[in-house]
Amino acid sequence: MTESVATPKMVKIDTTGIYYRDLNAKLRQLVDEGVERIELTNVCGQRYIATDLSRPVDIKIYGTPGNDLGAFMNGSRIEVFGNAQDCMANTLNAGEIIVHGHAGDICGMAARGGKIFVRDYVGYRAGIHMKEYQEKKPMMVVGDTGQDFMGEYMAGGVLVVLGLGLKDGEKHKANFIGTGIHGGVIYISGAFEPHQLGKEVGVAELNENDQAVLTGLVNEYCAHFNCDAIEILKKPFKKLYPKFLRPYGRLYSY
Repeated sequence: MTESVATPKMVKIDTTGIYYRDLNAKLRQLVDEGVERIELTNVCGQRYIATDLSRPVDIKIYGTPGNDLGAFMNGSRIEVFGNAQDCMANTLNAGEIIVHGHAGDICGMAARGGKIFVRDYVGYRAGIHMKEYQEKKPMMVVGDTGQDFMGEYMAGGVLVVLGLGLKDGEKHKANFIGTGIHGGVIYISGAFEPHQLGKEVGVAELNENDQAVLTGLVNEYCAHFNCDAIEILKKPFKKLYPKFLRPYGRLYSY
């Protein structure tokens, strides 16, 4: 008779000097064995963490994970105590990523579900190609601001930009916000000029449904980062929406 061996529910890994392929192979092995929570310390640039896992788990990361953190993720929860590099949540399908710092370029690219919370700022092209799929709707909340092309080619989902790092009277610096947007919505607080928006972007006040969605996401953001939702929701927000369903349709018609 083979004696069964219990698998620990929580595993800690010091990632110092571990090559990213070896680390990800170890993560897949642990998940397949039934581990439910994983804590990674001294993370320094290892890529593709939490990609291709067989089932959802809870991962805490201390350090700076590399590109494509949580790419194609399908239900896991990642919490980063540090900053994240480029292409985080690439094609996210389901799950949650929480970053206690800032994130790099193309955060949330092509996400079709799940939630992303970044305490501070994001780089270029955050939310590019976000879309909805059946009942799935991606949500991203950025605490500070972002660089050019935020929400570029959005086809669905919700992108919230709180502008918490802006000083009184300071405007967002991003240009081409929402360029090519044809679905979804952006809720943004903080001043901007009309020329900073893509030509496809409309601007409106929030209605009751918009306010309900925003309030829910701000409450979640504040629960993650221990801040005051009431104070944030006192700030004025604008709704950026797509004026056209096919902004470039004429380019491809004969």
